[in-house]
Amino acid sequence: MTSAVMATLAGMLCIGGLIAVMVGLQRSPDTGGQGRSLADRWGSITRRPSGPDRRRRDLVLVASVMVGVIVAAVSGWVVAVVITPALVLGLPALLATPRRRDLELLEALDRWVRSLSATLPTGKSITDAIRLSRRTAPALLQDHLSVMVARLNSRWDTRDALMRFADELDSPDADGVVAALILAAQRGSNGAASTLNALADSLQVQLRGRRLIETERAKPYIVVRQVTVITLGTLVLAMIIGRDFFSPYRTPVGQLILTVLIMAYAASLVIMRRRARPRQRQRILVGVHR
Repeated sequence: MTSAVMATLAGMLCIGGLIAVMVGLQRSPDTGGQGRSLADRWGSITRRPSGPDRRRRDLVLVASVMVGVIVAAVSGWVVAVVITPALVLGLPALLATPRRRDLELLEALDRWVRSLSATLPTGKSITDAIRLSRRTAPALLQDHLSVMVARLNSRWDTRDALMRFADELDSPDADGVVAALILAAQRGSNGAASTLNALADSLQVQLRGRRLIETERAKPYIVVRQVTVITLGTLVLAMIIGRDFFSPYRTPVGQLILTVLIMAYAASLVIMRRRARPRQRQRILVGVHR
């Protein structure tokens, strides 16, 4: 009973501290431009998202601490006050399929190149086609294209503007597209159309291969999510039906062992994410632009 009381008090202190932090973050003190504000440090430590999701994440954190207090009071596991918020915030991030920027960028480049190739038969040059494509370009490229068009309007050379565009995207796929566009711009409108059509076909082949690879990479995450849900469900059911089975974990040594087991499982998820991460490919236009 003493451990349950201690867990309740610890949980109440944690909740009070979190509420105090969130209230304090509503107005961060003026540091005069020196150092980082309290909100920035809190966001860096807890990976607090920006925008509307910020308050939602804080509410989830407070609610998970309250659940941890309840679990600690019922089961006698004091570490649940800390483990429960860690699982609630950490598991979704570890079990979610990683965002594949390379695939999204390749899809955006494919759409953009096809819009360019459709404009060239009307007699437009590569530079004019780039200016017109800004209106219908994919959202991922909109900002970068706006900057490039502004440079072209400021009488930048087409090659230099495209090279800077590639530097901002920082992707080997973008380098291949930019290199083809520079070559097409040098050939003129007739050769440019055939070059872009060939480039669009090449991008389609790459996309089919990348999508197959991403489908295979997503399978381990699906299996791990299923195993995790089944394991958590089994543990909750076992705690309700046979609480005596988990009585050794109520001791200090048992709670230490429980913490180590959970950390080991989390570490295995981190290792899985790192191994599933694709290798960084080298760019082909590095060092060309000065």
